[in-house]
Amino acid sequence: MTDIEAAGGVTADRVPAPPVVPTVEMETLRQWLESGIPVTIVDVRPAAQRAEWHIPGSLHIDASEALRARIPGALDAVSQSAVAPVVAVCAMGRTSLLAVEALRARGIDARSLNGGMRAWSLAWNIAELPPLTGNVTVIQVRRTGKGCLSYMVAAGGEAAVIDASVEPEVYRNIAARRGWRIAALVETHVHADHLSRSRAIADALGAAVYLPEQERVSFPYVTVQDGDVIPLGGNPRLLRALRTPGHTTESTCYLLGEAVLFSGDTLFLKGVGRPDLEGGAAEAAPRAHELHRSLQRLVRMPGNPIVLPSHTPDPVRFDGLLIGTPLDYLRRENRMLCLGEEEFVDTITAGIPPTPANYAAIVARNQTGLFPDVDPTILEAGSNRCAVG
Repeated sequence: MTDIEAAGGVTADRVPAPPVVPTVEMETLRQWLESGIPVTIVDVRPAAQRAEWHIPGSLHIDASEALRARIPGALDAVSQSAVAPVVAVCAMGRTSLLAVEALRARGIDARSLNGGMRAWSLAWNIAELPPLTGNVTVIQVRRTGKGCLSYMVAAGGEAAVIDASVEPEVYRNIAARRGWRIAALVETHVHADHLSRSRAIADALGAAVYLPEQERVSFPYVTVQDGDVIPLGGNPRLLRALRTPGHTTESTCYLLGEAVLFSGDTLFLKGVGRPDLEGGAAEAAPRAHELHRSLQRLVRMPGNPIVLPSHTPDPVRFDGLLIGTPLDYLRRENRMLCLGEEEFVDTITAGIPPTPANYAAIVARNQTGLFPDVDPTILEAGSNRCAVG
């Protein structure tokens, strides 16, 4: 007889197992939303965390402290008739387990998003530009959990990926379904907010990486200078580089014919690129002068191309609607483009937000092109803060 049995207790094999809390993986939830499957998402994080990033359409109940304290009724605001399944979301998938326990105790079909918003930062969806002349296709690949926007440009059976920011297999699968060969990985600059997937894709497929001329990147690439063209699908002049320093010294936009301007982090729909990420606060003003001149070059360019930036400040809905706008609209409505140089510099340097602590480490990784041997979402945690507006 064991000591436990002698004391009138229960043996270890009779201790009831803790309840198994159902979970759902990021990719499953992503597919539900992409397919339009009804689901109720309950975000239990504090308001400050939700303000930085959230899943579009989610219901917010600031219940983290109440759930951890086991306070009854913490999630009574979730109706018994809520559309099932109900997915509880927190920062890392821990407090949401408590939320699921509370919801299931009320008979609600609930499960926890495994890994929370950190895992969701890799979620993505797409939108497609209406067909362009010359049978050129443009797909916008949106990292909805972080606001990164990347692009696939295809012509003649070949595709270029611009500013690859989601997992390599996403681009490879899209290309396979469309019958494309990924021939080029194109970067607008050395990014600070996300790990570039370009070198990983290029190494796997034997494709070329095209990078603006600079002295920071240490892996092999094809140098892009102002006015250079990137051939694709038998078209020798499909993408033309426009050097636009300011956000970084090498920042470059790419013009697709006269129809589309891939503006990188130089020009956004609601602002412009911040000028301090490469050289720090001491370089912000000189870089801002450069940025103003670059933006005015874009403003004065002929035509009215659709501007497609590399970031958005808002979570991306699964709506298939392209995030972009005609340049004419930005000429009128983006207030930063309407300022004289001195006022522009004063405005932008006064409005620069704090630099996230992880940006220096991300830049260092992108300069080598090497992917970390740990979960990339740990390094990439947080929203992008590349814009000033």
